[in-house]
Amino acid sequence: MKQDAFVERHLAEWEAFEHWLDTRGGNARRARGTYDAYTLSDSEIPARYRRITQQLALASRRGYSTQVTARLRSLMQRGHAVLYRTPAPRWRRVLAFFLGGFPRLVREEWRYMVAAAGLLYVPAVLVYAAIQFDPDLSSALFPPEMLAQFEQMYDPADAARKLGRDSGTDVAMFGFYIWNNVSIAFKTFASGALAAIGSIIVLIQNGLLMGGVAGHLQAVGRGDPFWRFVCGHASFELTAIVIAGGAGMQIGLRLLMPGQRRRIDALVEAGKRGALLSAGVFAMLVIAAFLEAFWSSIGWMPAAVKYSVAAVLWSLVALWLLRGGRGRLPDEIDEAEA
Repeated sequence: MKQDAFVERHLAEWEAFEHWLDTRGGNARRARGTYDAYTLSDSEIPARYRRITQQLALASRRGYSTQVTARLRSLMQRGHAVLYRTPAPRWRRVLAFFLGGFPRLVREEWRYMVAAAGLLYVPAVLVYAAIQFDPDLSSALFPPEMLAQFEQMYDPADAARKLGRDSGTDVAMFGFYIWNNVSIAFKTFASGALAAIGSIIVLIQNGLLMGGVAGHLQAVGRGDPFWRFVCGHASFELTAIVIAGGAGMQIGLRLLMPGQRRRIDALVEAGKRGALLSAGVFAMLVIAAFLEAFWSSIGWMPAAVKYSVAAVLWSLVALWLLRGGRGRLPDEIDEAEA
């Protein structure tokens, strides 16, 4: 092949790789402003790097001009410096994943996350609204003794007792909340392997229960203590359940619709992504359990303070998931995922 035809064929991928090096492979802060303009994703870079090394060997063997080989050699050397740099300490890689890799992975699976959010929140809102019109509907969801227990837990006249619980120290309830939250999230995630139907059913069930409890307590005049209790930890807990549901759904749907890949390859990839998402979900649920045990249960705290803190927490969670990982160095993400 003549040099001009060789350059014309491969120039676009050289420029794309060079653009990636100038932004993602260099200064992370400078990269944040141009993340959406990337023509290459981080996962494509190793394969692109190998192609450039092959093209350099081919150009050298064919005796192409120094200008062509020098450009390819520069791209290869710069790519090598980024891909094979000294690994960061493990704690930094773990931190990089939770701050950057996890939010980026959530955004990559945004379709599943939106679907999971709809399956959780839409039934909750519908049931909540229906109970406000007809309070007797709550009896169809819960037995009378359970409704009485809910009302007792959020009795505004009992200011001495912790909100949302009958007994137990903060430390003991912290452990209980971790176990309870993780079990719900695991059920939501793991059931997605059943062609995604399991995650769908679990999300709808949780939405109905959530809307039923909230609707009943609001209808019987227990809404204020209930909302003061749940508003603080809900940002982490509910978002984690949505992500767990989305992670489970993507496994089931990729198994059903593998596209051009073999079904086993699609399943392996989906499983890896699901495992990484589950790691982030677990961290979110630990934070939620801590808030639920030590902050949400405080009964004497004014509602204005509780709601203000809740607004800050929801904003931080949204900012983390929407902006986290934009501009982070690729090797930090890849090593954390490994």
